Amino acid sequence: MSTIDIGPVQDLTHSRYTIVLSNGKRLVLFRLPRISQQDAPASLGDHDWVYYAMEAECPHAGGPMSDAHIDIEDSSYIASCPWHAYDFSLDTGKSSYGVKACTYPVHPRDGRVLLQFTEAECVQLSAIQAVGEKTKFKHGPREKTSGLPNYLSDEATLCDWCVHILNTADPEHKIELTTHLFSLFATREQSPTPMSIGAGIIAAPDEPPRQDLREVKPGQMPRAGKGGTLKSRITMLHALANIEQWAIDLAIDICVRFATFQTTASTSSASQNLPRTFYYDWLKVANDEAKHFSLLRARLEELGSHFGALPVHHGLWESATMTAHDLRARISVIALVHEARGLDINPLTIEKFRIAGDLESVEVMTIIHNDEITHVTTGHRWLTWICQQEDTDPVQIFRTNVQRHFRGAIKGPFNTDARQQAGMDSSYYEDLAGLPGGKGEVIAGG
Repeated sequence: MSTIDIGPVQDLTHSRYTIVLSNGKRLVLFRLPRISQQDAPASLGDHDWVYYAMEAECPHAGGPMSDAHIDIEDSSYIASCPWHAYDFSLDTGKSSYGVKACTYPVHPRDGRVLLQFTEAECVQLSAIQAVGEKTKFKHGPREKTSGLPNYLSDEATLCDWCVHILNTADPEHKIELTTHLFSLFATREQSPTPMSIGAGIIAAPDEPPRQDLREVKPGQMPRAGKGGTLKSRITMLHALANIEQWAIDLAIDICVRFATFQTTASTSSASQNLPRTFYYDWLKVANDEAKHFSLLRARLEELGSHFGALPVHHGLWESATMTAHDLRARISVIALVHEARGLDINPLTIEKFRIAGDLESVEVMTIIHNDEITHVTTGHRWLTWICQQEDTDPVQIFRTNVQRHFRGAIKGPFNTDARQQAGMDSSYYEDLAGLPGGKGEVIAGG
C-alpha cells in the first residue's frame, strides 16, 4: 500500500481534481462539505470538508467521473456518470446497477491531504489539476437516437449473450450490452446462481455485422499523416476507433467460439475444460474495449467528426477467421501479435498528439495503452495455462502458430518494457515471420 501526499489542505479549494499517479493510474478527488453541515461553503473551515477519491473512468463504459453529478442519498454522497447516469457511492464504490467502482480512502492529517492507494507500493503523485465546475458531456446531445438495446432474459446463457452482442450492428448498443454482460456475469459469479456458459448450444456468426460503415481493404485506408493537422488526427482516431470496435467483438467471440475447448491430455494432466475465470478475464477485456471505443467515438465528436465519417477495414477479423479453428492460434495471433503491436505503436502515436498540443486525445490514448498492457497479459496468461496443462512450451506454441496462421513478419521497433510487463520477453517475437504474402505494417490492436 502507498500513502500519497496530495498537498496542503489550505491549497485544495476546488470541489474536484483530476489526479495522475506515478504508475499512470488516474483518479478523481472530490472535496465536499460534511453532510451534517448546514452552513454555506464559503463559511466552512478546513475541518468541515470531507474528501473522496475514485477511479477517473466509469467502470460501465468509460465515462469521465470528473464530470459526475453529485447527490446525497441516505446520508452518503453519490456520484453519477454524465454519460449513462450510473450512480456510485463515494464511500463504497457500489452502484445500484450492480457495477462497482474503485474508491480510495482520503484523510486530512497534520494539515496535509493523504490518499491510501492499496493497489501498489511506492506510488507517488505525478500531477493534480482542478476541474472546472461546468459539467462537460463528452457524448453531447445526439440528433438521432438509436433507441434502447435488446436485453436478454435472466435464463440466457453466456453464449446466448455473446452471440447476441456479436450480431448487434449498432455500436452504441454493442457498448451497452457488453458492459452490461460483464457486470451481470461478475455479479452472478458471487451469487448462488452463476450464469450458465451454454457451451456448444449456439454458434457465433462468421463475421459480426456493421452499421453504416464503408469498408475498404487495409492497404486502401486514407493515409493519416504525422498528426500535425486536425484532419490527420481525426484520421488516426477514426482508425483506432475501428480497431477498438473489432476488439470488442474479438474478446466476446473468444468466449463463445471456444466454449467447448478442451486441453489435450498429457502424461501429467487429464483433458480439461476452460475454467470460469477464463470467461471473466475475456469479458473484462471486452468491457475495456467498449470503454475505449466510447472514449474515441466521443473524442471524434468533440473534434467535429464522427465514427463512420471515414472508411474502415476488417483486417483484424481476417486474422480472427484464420484462427477460428484453435484457441491457441487465436490467442497467439490476436492477443500476442496484433494487441502486442499496439504496445509498440501507442507511445509513438501519443507523442504525435502531444507535439500537436491535443492533450485530451493524449489522455484518451494513455488510458487505452495502459489497459492494453493488461490485455496482452491476459492472452499470455491463458496461453501459458493451456501449455501447462498440455506439457508444452508457450514460446514454441506461439511461434508455431504465428508461422502457420499469420501473414507477414513480426517487425520492430518493439516496446520491450511494455511487452516484458505483459509477460513477453524477446524469445517470443525476435526473428519471427509468418506466412508469405503479408503486406505493410502489422495491424496494431485487438
